[in-house]
Amino acid sequence: MTDDPYLLDEAVRIASDARVELDVAPDPVAARTRFAAAPLVLVGVRAAEACARARLPRRPGVVLVVVEPLEQPPWDVAENLGAEHIAVLPAAEPWLVDRLAAAVGAPRPAAVVAVLGGRGGAGTSVLAAGLAVTAARAGLRALLVDADPIGGGADLVLGWEDLDGLRWPALSHGSSGVAPPALVDALPNRGELAVLSWDRGELVSVPPDAMEAALDAGRASRDLVVVDLPRRLDDAAVVALTAADRALLLVPAELRACAAAARVAAVAAVHTGALRVVVRGPAPGRLKAREIARALGLPLAGTLRSEPELARAIERGQPPAGTGRGRLALLCQRILRELNLEAREPVA
Repeated sequence: MTDDPYLLDEAVRIASDARVELDVAPDPVAARTRFAAAPLVLVGVRAAEACARARLPRRPGVVLVVVEPLEQPPWDVAENLGAEHIAVLPAAEPWLVDRLAAAVGAPRPAAVVAVLGGRGGAGTSVLAAGLAVTAARAGLRALLVDADPIGGGADLVLGWEDLDGLRWPALSHGSSGVAPPALVDALPNRGELAVLSWDRGELVSVPPDAMEAALDAGRASRDLVVVDLPRRLDDAAVVALTAADRALLLVPAELRACAAAARVAAVAAVHTGALRVVVRGPAPGRLKAREIARALGLPLAGTLRSEPELARAIERGQPPAGTGRGRLALLCQRILRELNLEAREPVA
């Protein structure tokens, strides 16, 4: 229930991610006949104040939805409405997707996380792989998508280059013959983790429809899809970034990296409102993570301190965060918790 066009667009987009259809009312008068029977009611702030005046009946399952920035949550408005929760967007998007899906008994589609670098060599492939590996260790079904055609290859980061399975060139040429529902099963995989990466042959670009097919297959069959994006966004990367529930910009704690990251952030922000910054140490000039986030105008998702043994492990073919210990693993666990991705069956 809202007459705010921006809030309505956000609510419709979130409902689409949850595969739920919204019945929209601009005010309490239009909502009155449906208010009591709806499985869940989302109410904007202006409509909430009108509800109090209209004396709509109290009922469970009412969520007050507001959009940042806020000085403080509107507790008085929520109390007058009888709301059970206040969902502050964009931070509450993953929770709201879960809540909508649960209200109608629909399975939640996979969360999509996009990772991109503030400058070349920032370590995005390692962070993206670490997120996917951490999810798989927790018993979650994960898909790692390598969307950077000139990167080193996500399969190499995992140590999986010898595994059989489909890779981008086959899908990009449209010759795989694999329908989207079966696509993930045809990829190189171990346990709960599958990867869509590149071979070592001819360099090809990913058509946007191929990326859409991969994301659709991942969202339908996985709990988490992680996409490793190039810094220069092509059409396929834009498709992935637009679909992301969370986008992470990895920025080394260096002045030149911050300047480069500002350009990347400006381009990425056109396609997503879910951009967060992860700051990677060391910081030669003692730049603080919050200073970098403030300079970029982005929320801080976390910090990643130097972990020399990580590079050695990858050189030996061991996947990032594969042991579940270390600074990368801890950061990835925190990010997954914030996405409301709970462990199903932790792996030793």
